[in-house]
Amino acid sequence: MRASPGGAISGYGDNVEDTRQYDCDVLVVGSGASGMAAAITAASAGLKVLIIEKEPRFGGSTARSGGWLWIPGTALARVQGIHETPDEARAYLRHEAGDSYNGERVDAFLAHGPEAVDFFTANTEVQFDMPLVFPDYHAEAAGGKQGGRSMVARPYDGRKLGAHVKDLAPALPELTVFGMMLGSGKEIVHFMRATRSLASAWYVAKRLSRHFLDVLKHGRGMTLTNGNALAGRLAASAFKLGIPLWLNAPAKSLIIEDGVVKGAVVQRDGASVRVRAARAVVLAAGGFPYDIERRKQLYAHAPTGVEHYSPSPSGNTGDGLRLAESAGGSVNTSLPNAAAWVPVSVVTRKDGSPGYMPHFIDRAKPGVIAVTRNGRRFTNEGASYHDFVQDMVRACQDGGEICAWLVCDHKTLRKYGLGSAAPFPMPIKRYLQTGYLLRGSSVAELAQRAGIDAGSLRQTVEAFNAEARLGRDPLHGKGSKAYNRYQGDALHGPNPCVAPIEQGPYYAIKVMIGDIGTFAGLKVDAEGRVTDAGGAAIDGLYAVGNDACSIMGGNYPGAGITLGPALTFGYIAGRSIAGLLANRKTARAAQAEAQA
Repeated sequence: MRASPGGAISGYGDNVEDTRQYDCDVLVVGSGASGMAAAITAASAGLKVLIIEKEPRFGGSTARSGGWLWIPGTALARVQGIHETPDEARAYLRHEAGDSYNGERVDAFLAHGPEAVDFFTANTEVQFDMPLVFPDYHAEAAGGKQGGRSMVARPYDGRKLGAHVKDLAPALPELTVFGMMLGSGKEIVHFMRATRSLASAWYVAKRLSRHFLDVLKHGRGMTLTNGNALAGRLAASAFKLGIPLWLNAPAKSLIIEDGVVKGAVVQRDGASVRVRAARAVVLAAGGFPYDIERRKQLYAHAPTGVEHYSPSPSGNTGDGLRLAESAGGSVNTSLPNAAAWVPVSVVTRKDGSPGYMPHFIDRAKPGVIAVTRNGRRFTNEGASYHDFVQDMVRACQDGGEICAWLVCDHKTLRKYGLGSAAPFPMPIKRYLQTGYLLRGSSVAELAQRAGIDAGSLRQTVEAFNAEARLGRDPLHGKGSKAYNRYQGDALHGPNPCVAPIEQGPYYAIKVMIGDIGTFAGLKVDAEGRVTDAGGAAIDGLYAVGNDACSIMGGNYPGAGITLGPALTFGYIAGRSIAGLLANRKTARAAQAEAQA
């Protein structure tokens, strides 16, 4: 089987015909950021690379993500006048990871992260924007920073992908407006202020007009933002390098010869194709958000595996982990949190299917509180989504369903929105009819409809309001942290995160536990090579992205702590496979040397 000239691929792949073998140097399993990064890096070094994707569209988790990357010490930060040494970031990661800190992998990330950003911005379509201020989630901790570590993929013109754009996985529907992706940061602010600012109203009008014209002409919006922009930019770069991408092509098993991984058996067009990879197989299949058995094993809140609601792609079923285990690899199950938790609400889509809305920023807005069924607040609502869920779990230890309700009044709902219910002038009738959004003329009526202790909720709201009128929250300190304030409303004072709940009717949305990716993953070394039970690298096998164990130790330090390491370790793996990393030996060479 031969690739088409210039890497053009009929239906994103060569015609299998009667041939049942494909030869390459590197086989990459998965088309998200980590897999694309590894493929591009290896191909740029002259290696023949093939990417396979089990889903009918490429982009994986990256395509529906926020598109943020957390990488300290980049040239982008220095342009902003932000200079830091690796020791500062190292101290922060040591604080965040605790007993799960992996010094060798953290050192590799800090050393090669800025290098990876330079490589991609100089040699590919990938470009980033970095706000001057985007604080770490625990900016007040040792080594934490107010900015200079989180960057986001710059918006991308989907037309540059040509016909390939139709096969780019869409953004999460719950995070779109009329099917349009909103860029993180300033664009979201414009949409939230569209009825209160002429400048924002004009911006929104132009943005919507451009989107609707694109839909009429191309069938979808062409201004790619957030994770769609990152996936699109990486894919365009891969196509320019002539890298074939096979869709609907899951890896079924690894080819292992004399303990060395030599490729994989791939299901394609109804046939099994033996893909021979002379150098390596890279596992980048997105972790295990939809592997029910691993959920049962690793999610304490999901004893049957189904008490969990993930907005991650349903195709992320742990394929990479199982493939590695068949070759002697193992999963690190020791992290205190097996996934990156996020509170989600279950919304009924127009086609009747369930959608899972992640609550990233609405919790921090003034006039929003969170309570459990006992009617009492349990945390700083403006804390990170990962922290919020852990506090919710602790607050529900009395038994029963682990859940909470976000509560606000009419003024807050129409000003900021809540969950999938967008701000005025967007209608909310459908959410009321489906029961997604609960409403009561009084706090007591709302509590009764939600199944919350009415007397306790009334007392909670009264106590909160007494302090909120002064911009204070002495109970949980909402607005006291840099990250709280960043996600609040800068135009609201004196506290951008606190306002009373006093103008009925009142509203509530129920939230449960979801994830935006898994942390527990394969044990790998600093180059991304999968290791066996004894810690030796398995020749020919790499794991990156969420297939590899997170270097964050089960914690969530800042925006982009999944995609930052994904891009970086994809780059490291690509260079390692190409032989561009010094002072490394294969597992077999090290064993032979020891025996000698």
